Amino acid sequence: MNLTAPPAIEAVGLVKRFGDSVAVDGVSLTVPTGTVYGVLGPNGAGKTTTVRMLATLLRPDAGQARIFGHDVVRESTAVRSLVGVTGQYASVDEDLSATENLVIFSRLLGLSRTEAKRKATELLEEFDLVEAASKPLKNFSGGMRRRLDLAASLISHPPLLFLDEPTTGLDPRTRAQMWETIRRLVAEGSTVLLTTQYLDEADQLADRIAVIDRGKVIADGTADELKASVGVSSLQLKLVDKTRVDQTRSLLVESLGVEVAITPEAGRLTAPMTDPSVTPELLIRLREHGIDVDEITVSKPSLDEVFLTITGHGADESDSTAAESDTERSVA
Repeated sequence: MNLTAPPAIEAVGLVKRFGDSVAVDGVSLTVPTGTVYGVLGPNGAGKTTTVRMLATLLRPDAGQARIFGHDVVRESTAVRSLVGVTGQYASVDEDLSATENLVIFSRLLGLSRTEAKRKATELLEEFDLVEAASKPLKNFSGGMRRRLDLAASLISHPPLLFLDEPTTGLDPRTRAQMWETIRRLVAEGSTVLLTTQYLDEADQLADRIAVIDRGKVIADGTADELKASVGVSSLQLKLVDKTRVDQTRSLLVESLGVEVAITPEAGRLTAPMTDPSVTPELLIRLREHGIDVDEITVSKPSLDEVFLTITGHGADESDSTAAESDTERSVA
């Protein structure tokens, strides 16, 4: 192993604006070679915009980024030869079949006609698309398109693969297959940057995770480090009277000295705990204030609790900004 080799990705202070909106606001990432790096955040957080800057599809307004030591702005051609991006094939001919599209992409990447056909067959088998091989893309479901996108991005076996929410719209079986494919790619030496809003996906696959919200990286670490950062346990309360969540939150903050996330419509509160033994005292105090608890659980923190604690909302809550929408239109 070359100990002096640069990281697969090194980004410092990336910024991207669309009009008056800031889609990415000073994002910094370091991704070691041969790992899965998860970028976790809700819709509109800036994940896709960050990926497109790293993949040379968008020019940063500020900051710098290098892919295997190559600057994404000054050496964009070199960078493009080193990366694959899911979703970059949206402009294919919808009337062509899956096989025809894969053959065309293979030929564009320099494969001979025979090699292109062999590669297309191999990828269609791997992604369970053999039965749909002769169907035009316009008849594909969203999940089939996601699988074909990933298959196309693997034609050249790029050392760095950007997977932008690759399992969105997939059924559980296909999602599990995609996870196994990602694990295999990394075992064979590839590096993967995976954006996702699925907490379990990041927990299962990522060696390290950056939590991004409203264009900023607000936490970074392994899954265990992020969980440990919010306490050794997680307290979840469900109230009988949903209108008293704010009062309950104030009591918990005062008692525990931590931030408490609330879901008002469900009457739920979530708080990290360093000492679960104080739970009975909390219940006594709530009872003294006439606050009835419908459910209470104390468990090890999950990434869901991490996200709730550091952002104040869930990872699946849509917070789409005009900037992120503009990003999608600008690269379509």
